[in-house]
Amino acid sequence: MTIDYGWAALLVPLALLWSCPAAAQLPESADLSGLDFFRPPPNLFQFQHEYRTAPGNTREVTTQTLNLRYDHAFYLTPTWTVVTRTDLPLLGRNTINASNPNGNSIYGLGDADIQAAVIHDLDKRWAVGFGARLITPTGEDPLGSGKWRIMPIVGFRVALPEISKSSYFEPIFRYDVSVAGDPTRRNISNLQFGPALNIGLPDRWFVTFYPSQDIRINFGDPVTGQTGRLFLPLDVRAGKKLSDNVAASLEIGVPIIKDYPVYNFKSQFRLNITW
Repeated sequence: MTIDYGWAALLVPLALLWSCPAAAQLPESADLSGLDFFRPPPNLFQFQHEYRTAPGNTREVTTQTLNLRYDHAFYLTPTWTVVTRTDLPLLGRNTINASNPNGNSIYGLGDADIQAAVIHDLDKRWAVGFGARLITPTGEDPLGSGKWRIMPIVGFRVALPEISKSSYFEPIFRYDVSVAGDPTRRNISNLQFGPALNIGLPDRWFVTFYPSQDIRINFGDPVTGQTGRLFLPLDVRAGKKLSDNVAASLEIGVPIIKDYPVYNFKSQFRLNITW
């Protein structure tokens, strides 16, 4: 299988550009472990490994993803922040299709993306934010969607010091929509939602309910096994801040309602390193 690594090379200068010094001093509210979307550190490198199973035409499909993420924050004022993000996913998948009739595991580059978000702190308790992600069709079949996609993002944060200093509620909405690409591939149009509730525990442990935007409502072309529009999982992440600048966590997701089947099972390990 031939992979165009030119797309990956394109992301390198962008990452270097975004790693320039921030415009203002680091706010006191910044989460140096990189766990809180609305409290970004100056720089974040995230090593993420995900194992996922999903329905296939003749058997369950397994996808393993190693995602390399880099975030950089620009502190424009004490209350305004711009955060950029680059994702480089490396995938292994055993889909059975015309190009892979035996269902062998195929490895290569997935669909890389870039993102920018604007965050505004209203006060010490409340923050709001919005942004957009551009997803590029860098992954070949069956590792990529074959589509250029835009993903608008909006959400807010409310601190919950009544529970603990590091507790918060952070619902985020995204809309994943394809705008161009291979006309023979499935059109994408789905609403994604994650009402993240983070509970800070003693000794730097934490547990987060719905940390990812895995609740989905599909308005696009149907996927294999779809009988309706809604996917509602039970999604929980537990982890520990190993230091002020390093955090590790494990997330598990299983479906409650999968009329729109996103996955049968998901496990995801994240290691965040910030500076």
